[in-house]
Amino acid sequence: MTETTSKSAESPATELGEGTLLSHLVELRSRLLKVFAAVMVVFVGLVPFAPKIFAFVSEPLREVLPGGQMIATAVASPLLAPFKLTFYVALFIAMPIVLYQTWAFVAPGLYKKEKRFAVPLLGSSIVLFYAGVAFAYYVVFPLIFGFMTAIAPEGVEVMTDVTAYLDFIMMLVLAFGIAFEVPIAAVLIVWTGLTTIEKLGKARPYVFLGAFIVGMLLTPPDVISQTLLAVPVYLLYELGIIMARVLVPKKVDESDEVAATDS
Repeated sequence: MTETTSKSAESPATELGEGTLLSHLVELRSRLLKVFAAVMVVFVGLVPFAPKIFAFVSEPLREVLPGGQMIATAVASPLLAPFKLTFYVALFIAMPIVLYQTWAFVAPGLYKKEKRFAVPLLGSSIVLFYAGVAFAYYVVFPLIFGFMTAIAPEGVEVMTDVTAYLDFIMMLVLAFGIAFEVPIAAVLIVWTGLTTIEKLGKARPYVFLGAFIVGMLLTPPDVISQTLLAVPVYLLYELGIIMARVLVPKKVDESDEVAATDS
C-alpha cells in the first residue's frame, strides 16, 4: 500500500519534469528558427549588393596593395568569397535579434529585479559588439595592412588571395567584437557572486598581462595588432569595474531591503 502511494506521488512530479523539459526544448527550437530566419532574411536582402559589400570590406587592404588588386587562387573564389562575406555581414547585422532571442529564452526564469538589471546589459552588449567591429575595421585594419605591406622584403610583391583575406578579417572582427564584451562579463561575474569588485581591482596586473597574451594568440604576429587588441581589452576591463560599481550595488541594496521586509 505504501509503495503504491509513493509511486503515485512520484509519477506526477516525473511527468511535470518531463513536460517542462519538453516545453523548453520546443521553445529553444522556436527561438533558433527565428534566429535562422532573421539571418536569412537579411542575407537575401544583401545578396544583390554582395560585390559592393566585398569592395567596401576589402578597401583597407586594397588601398595599400600595389595596383589596388587582389588575386583569386581557387576557381570558385571570385563567386563564393563575396557571398560568404555577405552571410557574415548578415549575421553581424542580425546580432541584435540573436541576442534578443537568447534573452527571451532566459528571461522567464529571472525575477523582475533581475530583468531590470539584465535589460541594460543586453543593450550595452549589442553596442559594445558593434563598437568592436567598427574599431577593427576603421583602426586596426589600416594599421595592420599598412605595416604588413611596408615590411615586405625588396623584390616581394604582396598579392593577397580573396579567400585568405576573408578568413583573416573574420577572425579579427570576431576577436574584437568579443573582446569589447569584457565590461559585460565583468558585471555578470560580480552580479552572480563569483567574485567581488575588490578582487577585480586586485587582479589588474594579471589582466594586463593576460590581455597581451590574448592579443598574441588572436592577432597576427606583430606588435601593432597585439597592442591594438590588448590595450582596449584592459581599458574595457576598467570600464567593467566602473559599471559593476554602478549597477551591482543597486541589486544588493534591493536584496537587503527584501530581506529586511521579510524579517
